[in-house]
Amino acid sequence: MARYVALLRGVNVGGITMKMGDLRETVAGLGFTNVKTVLASGNVLFDSGRADVPGIKSDIETALRDRFGYEAWIVLVDQPTLARIVDAFPFDAEREGWHPYVLLSSDPAVLAEMLAAADALELGDESLRLGDDVLYWHVERGETLTSPFGKLAGKAKYKSTTTNRNLRTLRKLL
Repeated sequence: MARYVALLRGVNVGGITMKMGDLRETVAGLGFTNVKTVLASGNVLFDSGRADVPGIKSDIETALRDRFGYEAWIVLVDQPTLARIVDAFPFDAEREGWHPYVLLSSDPAVLAEMLAAADALELGDESLRLGDDVLYWHVERGETLTSPFGKLAGKAKYKSTTTNRNLRTLRKLL
């Protein structure tokens, strides 16, 4: 039995709203056990005896589309992988006035593409570093959506494959 974390993109922002109880019920309805949501931003923990990550991802996305009527995309990781991601955060996560973010993707090549595109930006004090299938990002508080990289990361072309979480949220998921 493995413990998984499903990270939904764009939930309870931009018009896509759902109650976490309904989300929990939807995931449990797929046969997953020990289902728990964390915060109201689309973070679901669950257990499964299945090891077919692409199949699990597809089943959850289909169930979300059917239940909530939106184009659902998730990033799915197991808890040991999430622990390694959190432990490898390369910046000062406690720096006053800064947000420690991790961008996760169902297509890690997209993260390398984003990092390459960021080379053409004037990032100022923002910091980026590619990790194992993640992109670590450190940005000044209040600048997340307006910073050069924040604008790049928010582009529609990345919507179906990436999601962003604060390191503190990822710690809560562990």
